[in-house]
Order: sequence, then C-alpha cells, then structure tokens
Amino acid sequence: MPTDLAGRICLVAGATRGAGRGIAVGLGERGATVWCTGRSVAGHTPEGRPETIEETALLVTEAGGQGRWHRCDHTDPDQVRGLVDRIRTEHGRLDVLVNDIWGGDDLCDWGSAWDHDLDNGLRMIELGVTTHLITASLALPLPLLLESDSGLHVEITDGSGDHYRMSLFYDLAKADTRRIALALHRELSPLGHAAVAITPGFLRSEAMLARFGVTEDTWRDFVAQDPHFAWSESPGFVGRGLAALAADPDRARFGGTTLNSGWLGRTYGVTDRDGSQPDFPSRAVAVVLQDLLAADPATLHTAEGLATACGPMAAPFVGMLSHDLLARLAAGDDVETAVRAVVRL
Repeated sequence: MPTDLAGRICLVAGATRGAGRGIAVGLGERGATVWCTGRSVAGHTPEGRPETIEETALLVTEAGGQGRWHRCDHTDPDQVRGLVDRIRTEHGRLDVLVNDIWGGDDLCDWGSAWDHDLDNGLRMIELGVTTHLITASLALPLPLLLESDSGLHVEITDGSGDHYRMSLFYDLAKADTRRIALALHRELSPLGHAAVAITPGFLRSEAMLARFGVTEDTWRDFVAQDPHFAWSESPGFVGRGLAALAADPDRARFGGTTLNSGWLGRTYGVTDRDGSQPDFPSRAVAVVLQDLLAADPATLHTAEGLATACGPMAAPFVGMLSHDLLARLAAGDDVETAVRAVVRL
C-alpha cells in the first residue's frame, strides 16, 4: 500500500468495530496517524461485544500507521471537548475527521412510526445524528479544516437514495448524515476543504458475521442461504476506499455528494482484503431486476412496485427512479447498464 497519508492526523469517531474499524485500519495502511474513539475499552464494553478501541488502535499500527485511542462518549460535549483538546495539544491540527458514530441497530423497530418505541427512536437520533453534530461542531474549529492545506470531513451513512428505509427513525438518522455532509461542504469549500458522505455496501461487520453464524474466514458458507451475501464486503473495503479518497488531491470535486464503497473501489482501483472488488448495490439490484423482468415486467411499472418486488435487501439501493429505469430498458439497454445509469447507488 502507498504511504501517501504519512504525517496526516485523522480522527475516526466510532472506530470500535464495523466500518469504523475498517476505516481506521485503511487510513493506517497508508501511513496516517489515526485517533480511534468510542465507548468500548478493555473491561468496559457497553454493547456487550468484545471489540475495543485499544484493539483498533493496535490494528492501525500493525497496518503501518500510528494508532492512538481515546475513550469518548460522543453524546457528551464535554468528553468531545476533552478529545479535541488532546489532539490539539499533541498535534496542533487534524486533517481528516470521520464521523462513524452509531450503535442504534438494536434499537430499531422495522415498521410504522406509531408502533416504534419512542424512547428507542429518539435514542437512535441521538446516537446517529446528535453525536455527529457535536463532534463536527467541536472538532472543526481545530487548525484542522480551517488552517490545514486540505482538510476532509466524512459522514458515514447507509444508502444514498431518497427511498424510504423501512423505519421512520432509521430513515431519518441515515438521511440526516448525508445532509450534514452536503451542508458542511457548502461551508468548508470556500476555505479549500471538502465534506462527503460514504456508504458501505453489504457489510460483513462483526455483528453481521455473528448473526449469520460465520466468521470472516468462513463467511462464504452463508451464501447458500442468502445469495446476496456473495457480494458482501469486509469493513476493510470501505476503509481502503475512504483512504484513497483522502489521499486524492482533487477529492473536492466529489464534495457534498454521497459515495459508495463499490464506486470508490472502481474509481481508485482498491480491493477488499481477499483481492475482490465488491459492488453490492449494482450487483444485487441488477440480478434481482433480471429475475423480475424475466418473470413479470409489469410488476415494475411503479416505484413502489419496484421497491416491493426487489425485497428488503435490494430495495434500499433502487431509489425512486423506476420510470427512468423502465424507459432505458424499453430503449434496449441491458439491465446492468440501465441500473448503473439510473439507480442512486
């Protein structure tokens, strides 16, 4: 891996596990100093999982960077101020800020808003949106994005289209992070800096592997039960894609947009840890649509029908563009071409 981020100071807020850990390690592979934050430390893991930020920092160092860790509850502005003061004291600047704080999956009820536990829903917004606002508001005034030569702010989200995400509170949390990236880019770009949102594809997080009863070494065993899993990705894939973006001197051209890991992989030529280049959104939607078109093209005549027919795994990547999609198919485009041209990946 190149070392083009050597000397860069990065903060990955929410680096305990999943995409956050993969991103921290991806930045470390290119030589960056990476501050890894979260609430889980040895002997104190609030979510009951074994991963800790100390482990993530060690993985960053083993990958070729300099891993640092700082326990921080990002819902608490005073704790975030303490983190920011420490980075300011030790480095005097921050070059890359990645907001990946979440922890709301177990709080989500997939159904109507009136059936959702209100306390859990509000807690999801606190974890997935308020924490991002607190961290950005307190970290950006560092000599980071305001005085560094090319600062980058990244919001990690889930999905990129305007489709409904099967739960009001989850939908709002993920849509808001994309909006934060758009708004911050408008404010940062006049100063020569950039902000983007990035979404992984079908992520093989530690929790997802445990849910399916497999490991990173045996994950292909689950493909027989869910063919979509064949196009899943390790957390390292989005990490490498984000790191490549951070090293791109012309990255501001993507400012304010939402990028996905598959697109980053194609654009920058990075691969997952097994040498593959997953692109779950394109593949899942294309394959599902291929089957549907062969069976009953009439089911796809409305956006709602398209999303329903695609099912819960592929529908989030379809967006609300079935009319344009069907028009392209009617004009003779093959499914893959039509999907890449129309679907909001």
